[in-house]
Order: sequence, then structure tokens, then C-alpha cells
Amino acid sequence: MKRKLIAAVGVAAMMSAVAACGGEGGSDAGKDPKDRTGDVTVWLMVDAQSTWPGLVKDVNAQFKKKYPKVKVNVSYQQWADKAKKLDTALGGDKFPDVVELGNTETMQYILNGALAEIDPKKYDNSDTWIKGLKDTCSFEGKMYCVPYYSSARVAIYNKDLLKSATGSDKLPTDEAAFLKAMDKETAKQGAKDKRFSSLYLPGRYWYAAMSYVEAYGGSIASYDDASKKWKGTLSDAKSQEGIQHFIDLVKKYNKGDITKDEQDHANVMANEKAGVLYGNGWEAGSVVDGKANGNPKLKDKIAVASMPGPNGKTLPSFVGGSDLAVTQKSKNADLAEDWISMFTSEKSQSVLTSKNVLPSNTKQLQPLKEKAETEAAANAVESAWFTPIAPGWTAIEKEEVLKNMLLDILKGKSVATATKAADAKIDELINKES
Repeated sequence: MKRKLIAAVGVAAMMSAVAACGGEGGSDAGKDPKDRTGDVTVWLMVDAQSTWPGLVKDVNAQFKKKYPKVKVNVSYQQWADKAKKLDTALGGDKFPDVVELGNTETMQYILNGALAEIDPKKYDNSDTWIKGLKDTCSFEGKMYCVPYYSSARVAIYNKDLLKSATGSDKLPTDEAAFLKAMDKETAKQGAKDKRFSSLYLPGRYWYAAMSYVEAYGGSIASYDDASKKWKGTLSDAKSQEGIQHFIDLVKKYNKGDITKDEQDHANVMANEKAGVLYGNGWEAGSVVDGKANGNPKLKDKIAVASMPGPNGKTLPSFVGGSDLAVTQKSKNADLAEDWISMFTSEKSQSVLTSKNVLPSNTKQLQPLKEKAETEAAANAVESAWFTPIAPGWTAIEKEEVLKNMLLDILKGKSVATATKAADAKIDELINKES
């Protein structure tokens, strides 16, 4: 969900096209549902096709029953090129009515005027939407998308390796005890393989680094009321503490390539080069999924737990997930809204939770806190953090600033110097685009 938004049209051009088309629904919006005609084009990511295709089928059937003359066209997209395709579509005359967006993508389209405002009251459990996910749909007191599902990062670990080193396959909850366990695992497995990382934290893994910043009470940036501008705060003392903590862990425990980010860390564990990862809960499945370059031999050996953090607390997680939006250009916006309402209803969300996918709301999240497979992620997501809710944060360049800052420190630059430079770059980028 961290994909570069390559604009096929300028913001002004896109907004001009949007304004020309409107988004109030077709002229037959007041007709009885059974007499409505037309098409609703839905862009969903491939996750729905591979993991809950039955839900899509059932919702389409439900929609067909209510609107027998309306055709729903579902098109499944790949994360790698969805943004580019969407930008092109929104600049033309063949565009989706409903589109799934990763929660880090939504602000770009809100600011471009590409998404229609939504009324939360039309959607089940909107009063208990997970805050971090709801925030990704909100701007200046209005909402422009509907939370779809959520995710949070947890510790993913090899039970057998942990037990072999410590005598227990339960991950310690206290960080000091956890790191002692990692020391024992390093000594035991490292004697056999010098490239084995008991705790594998890639050096450019900014999500993890910023989680440690959050744990110490720091932040990436904050809004200054006096200047009416955003200000990078990575050089603040608390932020520096968190960054230094992360750097210390990488230097001590990562025996692989420190210049990588987290994109292939599940494969590192699948190749039995890592004892513990910090990743999305669903990545535990990737470790053992042969179709995803995983290792089926590790089935039943991989477990998840809360990631121990500093100061006796669980490490705060970045909130992940997807949202669903109605495009401003839609000529059948009311139908699009109704399809999303059905697809995110309490009944539909229960299908996701039955597959151990975290829902969009805290009401249905509760049972997942009591399941071993989802307990850690379900407990982490409610208080999960998100990047600055600032118009200028939307571009991928800010993520690169964070990744490059971490790599500079690992290569020898001081934390003070690197964070000061990163703040200056963030100030330049975030305020330029705001």
C-alpha cells in the first residue's frame, strides 16, 4: 500500500474534469430501486479475489436483488500499477464508480477532488470505526471514504528456534527478557549460520523505526499553530531516543543486508535466516505459503505475538488497511454508495473476521482479541499510529527521506545530524505540497 502516485493528469486538470462530470448520481436516482438502470464499476484489489471472493459474489447478488436492472462490474487490480491506472482513468471517460484505496493513498485523491464526500450514518458501525483508519478518510471535518479493513504489525516468530534456544516457545512480553532470548538464539543459531538474524529488522524499515519513535513519545512532524505550517520533529529529543533504539537493535541483531527495507522480510524468515520479524499479522501466512515464495515446511512452527517495546509496553504499531471510496465523477454515486454500504455491512465484515482479517470497527474487533491467531494484532490496531494527516505527506518522497535518514545513520552519520537534515527536507516537502 505504499505505492508511488504517478499523476497522469495535473491536479488542476483532474479537478476540472471532476467538476464537469459532477457526482450527484444519475437522473433516475429518485426511481424505485427495481426500475433503476445503468452500471456500477467497482475496482477492488486482488486480495478480495484471492481471499474472500464469496463475499464479493454474495454482495453482488444482494445488490442485484435490490436493483435487478443495474449491472455491477467488478475489476480486480494489482497494487503495483493501480495508482497509475486510476490516475489515467480519472482523467478520461472510463473510470470506476467505487475504488479501493490503501490507507496511505487516500489523502492524494481527497486533495485532488477525486473522491465524493460520504455520510458516515449510511454505513454500519460507523460510530465505532477504528480511529486510525477513520482518520485516513477525513479532511477538514468531512469524510471521503469508508474504512474497509485494518491491519497492525506484530512479532512473527519461529517457535521451534525460540524453544531450542530458551526452553520456551512463548515470546517474552518484556523487552529486556525478549532481547535476552534473542541473545541466546543468536548464540545458538549464529554458531551454525553467521547470516542468521535472531531479530531481523531491515535498516531502511521506516515503519518499525517510527514505531520506536512513537514508543518514546516522539513524532515525524507536528503542526505549528503560530506559523500555520507543519514542522519536522525527528530531531526532537524523544524522537531521537526512538531512532537510536531502533538503530541499536539493527546493528546488534541484523546479520543480513542492513540496506534493505521490509519488502522481502517474510522470505528471509521462510529461508530460515530469521527468528523474529516485526510485520503485519497476515505476513505470518506468507512465511509458509509456497505460492508466495514461502516455506510450507515451517507450517505450525510460525506464531505471532505482541512486539515487546521500550518502557515495559507493547511497541506501537502503524495502522494499515484499505478504504473504499465513491469517485466524484460517478454518474451513479448513490448506487455506488449503496454497494459500499452492503460490502462493508456488519454481516460482510463478519466474513472478513471469520478469515482472521481485522475489521474496520472496534465492535467486531473484540472477538479477535480472544483468538490466539489474531490477539496481538487486534489489540495493537485500536491505538495504532498513522503518518501526519497533512496534505503534503501524501507523496512517496517523504518515505524515502525516512529510509535514507536511517541508512545514513547506519553508515556512520550521527543521529543528531541525520535527523536535523531529515527535518529540513520534511519541512521543505510537506509545506511545499500543503
